[in-house]
Amino acid sequence: MTITDPWQELHTTALLGTDRRPLPPMPSGPAAGVDRSDPAAALLDLAAMETVRRRAGARPDPAVRPPEPAGGDSRPEPPSAAVHRLAVLLGGHHTGTANLGELLPQWLAAARRYDYRAPAAAVPALLDAARARSELRPDVVALAGPLGRWLAGQNPDWKYVHRTATDQPVTGSGHDEQLWQEGLFAERVTLLSRLRRTEPAAALELLSGTWATERAEDRLLFLDALHEGLSPADESFLEAALADRSKNVRATAAELLSTLPESALALRMAERARAAVRLEQADGARLCVSPPAECDAGMQRDGIPLKSPTGRGQRAWWFGEVIAAAPLAHWTTGTGLTPEQLLRLPVEDVDPAGPDWAEDLHEAWARAAVRQQHVGWARALLGPAPRRAGSRAARAAAAPTAGAPARLLAVLPASERAAWTAAFIQTHGLGEAFQLLGACATPWTPPLSTAVVAALERAAASGAYPWSHSGVLGMTERALAPETAPAVAALAADATPNSAWSDTLARLAETLRFRAVMLAELSG
Repeated sequence: MTITDPWQELHTTALLGTDRRPLPPMPSGPAAGVDRSDPAAALLDLAAMETVRRRAGARPDPAVRPPEPAGGDSRPEPPSAAVHRLAVLLGGHHTGTANLGELLPQWLAAARRYDYRAPAAAVPALLDAARARSELRPDVVALAGPLGRWLAGQNPDWKYVHRTATDQPVTGSGHDEQLWQEGLFAERVTLLSRLRRTEPAAALELLSGTWATERAEDRLLFLDALHEGLSPADESFLEAALADRSKNVRATAAELLSTLPESALALRMAERARAAVRLEQADGARLCVSPPAECDAGMQRDGIPLKSPTGRGQRAWWFGEVIAAAPLAHWTTGTGLTPEQLLRLPVEDVDPAGPDWAEDLHEAWARAAVRQQHVGWARALLGPAPRRAGSRAARAAAAPTAGAPARLLAVLPASERAAWTAAFIQTHGLGEAFQLLGACATPWTPPLSTAVVAALERAAASGAYPWSHSGVLGMTERALAPETAPAVAALAADATPNSAWSDTLARLAETLRFRAVMLAELSG
């Protein structure tokens, strides 16, 4: 007697078609009562029933031990409306024109601020989204919590979860020690970065224990992680790294030490700066510059390369590196002058026929202010917020000239950054504002948002194309205050129908409205 496989019979019928092969007879049971008046529909019903029968009859392999369940997570899930909104963002299905790609990161960041956990059903989709978009990973891994780490252990596509730093400790210090000794390089960097935020001394202890055996390129990246939580407790380790066999490691160690104003390296740089620049009071106060004549062994050990990598003159290069690494307090305490007063002083070479060193000195001071995060010096170097000026020449004169204004701006408090940038945009428009806006905290304050909307109105009226401001427009979707949606919608209505500006501004207004509702849902 021949025993036929019902599944194989159904499979063959599906391949040939029900018009060429009749439906196979099925064993007694529910399948025997299937309505066969429509052979195609009946075939699907029979296949569904046979699938259930086959799965229900499968026996587990006793040799395979199921994994332990995921750990508990006491954090609450977001409100139901916010959970539904997350499904919309992950699915990308929305009838409006809002840019969902810009809104998903904001949903995740806001949910993390409220200390929610991701809905369990959404965790696989979130892990897939973060696999494709690395900028989502820190928030997704934090929100997914223990369930996300458990799922990552079952699916190699999500292995990035174990290499992504969050503020959440995974296990105890014993696990940290084992991971540091046995983990992949990316996992070790993640561990070091996390510990520097919570236990900087423990992180330094781990790094010190294996430092001598690490590869040069790994030592460099590990050293970069010490920016987080840097303190005088790190000085002895960094001072020893000045003798490292890798010049990049030496340079990074020197930069880190120069951010510690009381470190031995910073004091050595202050002595060199004192020899390079002095305050002269005779015949009017001025700064006299005498740049280093050579880069001696001590300077090289302190991270100053013998040869300029930028193509600048050697003495100008050495001079800039010394000034940028010297503590900024050296200039104010040594002269009794404020940063604003020092910046107004004439700068001269000790040789009357020598070059003008003012630009080099101010540029090096700007680097020092960014490196040392010195608010007073950053404020002085930026100057007052520019005011609205009528002529092109007046607007040009108001532009900051003290080098890297966006980096200096990032040193200031958030409210001051926003106010300074708003005044800059009122004067100069959006053409030069991309990096400045990037330094401002999001969402932008109402005054800054209003200034940006007004600048968009001027740009649209000028006849410029939207894509000439594509960088700023991309920022507005995630950073403009949602309260500006009506003003943006009004601009879209005033623009030429179906024009590039009309479509761009309508999309922006819809994104702002969507974002306002989304954030309200998360607030509960």
